[in-house]
Amino acid sequence: MLRLVLSAALAAGLLAQPPGSRAAEDASAWRHGLSLFGDLKYPPDFAHFNYVNPEAPRGGVMRRSAIGTFDTLNPFNLKGTPAAGSTLIYDTLMTGASDEPSSEYGLLAEAVHHRDDFSSVTYRLRAQARWHDGRPVTPEDVIWSLGALKEAHPQYRFYYKNVVKAEKTGDNEVTFTFDQSGNRELPQITGQLPVLPKHYWEGETARGTPRDIGGSTLEPPLGSGPYRFGEVQAGRSVAYERVEDYWGADLPVNVGQNNFDELRFEYFRDATVLLEAFKADTFDFIVENSAKRWATGYEFPALQRGDVVVEAFQTKNAEAMQAFVFNTRRARFADRRVRRAFNLAFDFEWLNTNVFYDQYQRIDSFFENSELEATGVPEGPELAILEEVRDKVPPEVFERKYENPVFGSPQAVRDNLREAQRLLGEAGWAIHQEEKDPGLDCGFFCRAMLWLGLSSRETETVMRNSRGEVMEVEFLIVQPDMERLINPYRQNLERIGIRSTVRAVDVSQYQQRTDTFDFDIIVDNFPQSLSPGNEQRDFWGSEAADREGSRNTIGIKDEAVDHLIDRIIFARNREQLVAATHALDRVLLWNEFVVPQYFTADIRTARWNRFGLPDVVPDYGISVMTWWFDVERAAKIVSGR
Repeated sequence: MLRLVLSAALAAGLLAQPPGSRAAEDASAWRHGLSLFGDLKYPPDFAHFNYVNPEAPRGGVMRRSAIGTFDTLNPFNLKGTPAAGSTLIYDTLMTGASDEPSSEYGLLAEAVHHRDDFSSVTYRLRAQARWHDGRPVTPEDVIWSLGALKEAHPQYRFYYKNVVKAEKTGDNEVTFTFDQSGNRELPQITGQLPVLPKHYWEGETARGTPRDIGGSTLEPPLGSGPYRFGEVQAGRSVAYERVEDYWGADLPVNVGQNNFDELRFEYFRDATVLLEAFKADTFDFIVENSAKRWATGYEFPALQRGDVVVEAFQTKNAEAMQAFVFNTRRARFADRRVRRAFNLAFDFEWLNTNVFYDQYQRIDSFFENSELEATGVPEGPELAILEEVRDKVPPEVFERKYENPVFGSPQAVRDNLREAQRLLGEAGWAIHQEEKDPGLDCGFFCRAMLWLGLSSRETETVMRNSRGEVMEVEFLIVQPDMERLINPYRQNLERIGIRSTVRAVDVSQYQQRTDTFDFDIIVDNFPQSLSPGNEQRDFWGSEAADREGSRNTIGIKDEAVDHLIDRIIFARNREQLVAATHALDRVLLWNEFVVPQYFTADIRTARWNRFGLPDVVPDYGISVMTWWFDVERAAKIVSGR
């Protein structure tokens, strides 16, 4: 289960049911939360999550950052780039706890009930739930939201495709009916549904034009959450103001959270400019994803004075697979041997030593650093599951654990590149030595020397197939500093005859090109929870491969993968889920769909020392929404560098 949008939790326990309610026939079935497997950590009468400070003061400003730009305040469509934080204004039916995987507690809903076969789920809304204009949140809003989101955005359409009906089944109840039974996750993913105000979106703008949930807008939408839009400078910054009379402020999972009077996101052109802006005290908090910047970029006077704190956090989540992703819709990447050849050219060991300051490990699982990672050779329940698709998966799946190639010595480099060329040859790509085009840098004098034979053309190794097509690829990136990683890789690709270029584009163009699968290779990542489920269809499922805007950027259409995804979704217990996930991990790896890059278990952060933090760090995520503005600390900071 991958949470799309989550907020807070349920305070009430088992309450009397209204007459005529579908769930009234079994009052004991109403619950304050749901867990995929096992019991909930927090009882019906819990006061707050264990990882918050319930006495946290409210006030102050938290300034955040973003790269690129934005052109819409509506995050629920494909038209435009939404402002950072734009889902903060909305509440969902349920929300998760950061110290408990696979569970959700009620937010807009005070109680939930589902049928034993998971074929439907009913939510009872809180009577006090309100939109920011004071109107109540109703079952009609929930029903309208489901239909509008499925129509406006393909990701929601796909994520909720098994929800075939939403209906009002009581004064304050809404029931979702599914087109299948046995899918334990469906009740919980409906709880993640962002609920939108029907009356607002069916109304008109100040200019008298109809609002459109499927369109872009810079008119601040109406929400029900702890924040509302404040000052908006299109493309430059966006602020959110805490709602003083927020209806859910005292709910147990909101206690100790949403403490800042204002949240502000400042936009910057790229990560280098962003870091310099942080040093200049332009914003307060940064998550660092560059090893070089982490190793060398934070030695400045404010850190030495104690005005800035650098801190690495760790969680127990599965690490996201970050990788070079092939667009397998393109013929040159259709052969598994070609994809393996690209992996054999990626010298991680050199990069880690010379570029990454030895901060990373090579990633070799789509569920890295968790019990869901495939290890050894398949056996027991996992082997039984894989036997169901034996004729549809690479034979190596049954023979040994997947391993990335290892470099680290000149001999290893030669061996790996030689093996890469061999695989390319098996796949129909032959090596040719050809004269190199002198290019635009060769001016009149240079070309005259070549014509007179006084200078010779350089030659290059080129891979061509039987149709004479050259093996050449474009790396599409949105962060220019990725070239530090890609350029050494390109040198190895060139040595085995693969031509390559790098193209850096802005955020909007990158989003448009990846949504429409207009790329050869990108750097992508696939975050996972400890309870994978329906989102796996969006990552790897055949139905998502040609759906614009899907997360199946690879373009996987594979019967075995589809079968294993269903085995995960319909697992009846934790043991079956883990076994099926092991099988999926192994099959994805042996198909060589990506060139795995690297990971670190650390979440590397830096902050200006203006904030208080709770004593407890939750196991499955950190959030600045549990922090608070510390007036005394802030007063001690010397402004600027």
